Amino acid sequence: MAASSRSSRKASRDPAPKRYGSTTPRVFTPPLRPLEPRTPETEQNTLGYSVIDFAEHILKITLLPWQCWLLVHMLELRPDNTLRFRTVVVLVARQNGKSTLSQVLALWMMYVYGLNLVLGTAQDLDTAEEVWQGAVDLVTDVDDETDEPIRPELFDLLDKVVQVNGKKALVLKNRKRYKVKAANRRAGRGLSGDLILLDELREHQSWDAWGSITKTTMARSMALILALSNAGDATSIVLRFLRQKAHAAVGDPDGLNEADELIEADQLEDFTDEAEDLLEDDDSLGLFEWSAKPGRSVRDRDGWVESNPSMGYTITERTLASACATDPEWVFRTECLCQWSEGTLEGPFPPGAWEAGRWVQRAKKDEPPKIVGQVKACIDISHDRTMTYISFAGRRADGLPQAEVVAARAGQHWVAGWLADPKRRHRIEEVTGQSKGAPVSNLMKELKAGVVDADGMPLDLPPIIDWTGDDLAGWTGEVFDLVRAGAVTDDGKQVGVRHLPQPALDLAAATAVFKPLGERFVIDRAKSPTDVAPLVAFFGALALLIRPTPPPETSAYEDNDLLVL
Repeated sequence: MAASSRSSRKASRDPAPKRYGSTTPRVFTPPLRPLEPRTPETEQNTLGYSVIDFAEHILKITLLPWQCWLLVHMLELRPDNTLRFRTVVVLVARQNGKSTLSQVLALWMMYVYGLNLVLGTAQDLDTAEEVWQGAVDLVTDVDDETDEPIRPELFDLLDKVVQVNGKKALVLKNRKRYKVKAANRRAGRGLSGDLILLDELREHQSWDAWGSITKTTMARSMALILALSNAGDATSIVLRFLRQKAHAAVGDPDGLNEADELIEADQLEDFTDEAEDLLEDDDSLGLFEWSAKPGRSVRDRDGWVESNPSMGYTITERTLASACATDPEWVFRTECLCQWSEGTLEGPFPPGAWEAGRWVQRAKKDEPPKIVGQVKACIDISHDRTMTYISFAGRRADGLPQAEVVAARAGQHWVAGWLADPKRRHRIEEVTGQSKGAPVSNLMKELKAGVVDADGMPLDLPPIIDWTGDDLAGWTGEVFDLVRAGAVTDDGKQVGVRHLPQPALDLAAATAVFKPLGERFVIDRAKSPTDVAPLVAFFGALALLIRPTPPPETSAYEDNDLLVL
């Protein structure tokens, strides 16, 4: 009996089998033709095997299994020997080897495939330069003892390395180049790129950089745009759109395209021709996503396997366990499980506060809750004066405050007529907007002074309430506290504010920057990375609502002109 117990204890101390990350991504665009196993026939269907051989025999790099699998699949050829994909999105957790993959592909494209220009970009120029420098090192490395090039096949074709800040380039004798640029609206202007490396696409919060960079490939028939990233959040407009589109093409495995989650083109505040092009050409987009299946616990190690293909090779299970034990939940989910946050890991509100107040459609038959009674309104204009937003705030039947953006249009000429329209005028009790020092201030003065129609008759406008002085910071702080309350219960009661899912408002709430005003704070339009006018209007309408006012009427508030952004 004792011997049996000792044997049992010894068995319990035996180490668990070593886990390896999944070579195959959980979600991916399937090939059109057989690509594996490697045979003379499958080698004709992809350029990936050539890149793998180049890495092994010329670069002296043994790629990880997942990197080999990805190269084979992302460089699939059509029957006419052109690349199947023009845009490839790779999603994988941090520190799994994206940079090495980029360096190998960039050098192969220059030395073997003969492309003229590789353009490396990232939102942070330092990140792009770090990847570029790794490629330069592979070309220029010399043996410490002999001082001879380690990779003479590469070194002998080298012309020069330009190290000037902002103009760094690796140039070959045949004029093939690898340049780096910051990902902004000017990146790539005047260039014709063949391979575009977009690192950390999650940081693209508008279509500006994407439009500038990717348009460099328009005249290149064999061009490839490779976007690499870990999971994004509510601010990752470009990556979120591409991922949703690619998921739809493979059967929507995570339910991203259900009615309550669908991102329509006209809902994107920064929607441009770049996104329109992607809508029209489904077959040119490839997605390869290593991510943990939705719903997995952070401690479910099967999720670690799904999202970390380098686990067991360059990443240890112990390292991931340590991160799981010490990271906040959504930091670990985003960085290590490659799972998407519905909100943002940064931003003005405590994590989860904004999302807690957002209505979620649980079933297709569910109707969004309506405000009952009259409403308070607020107007704000974007920092560049291109868009004007109007928000309503009121109370629902359960007494909770609700606010939403109900109008968003270019310019401001339409505002007075919109407010005076009989179908909504009787519902609007008061209107506010920043009275001094803001893009909307002149409009508020005009509305307060009175506006006449085309016949010279005065418009019936709601009372205009000044928002200035101490109220600027005071109202902002009060509404901030209301949002921060989220869905917390106090003695069984829900508290906080409710709002509908509206991309323009959600993005503003996720990215707004606040600036101090004395010992308090206000929203900073100039320094916020996206248009925060929808959030300013949201704050102003709520601030009017939560001031002491008579109880609202009980008639149902219904406005067919409600605009859900």
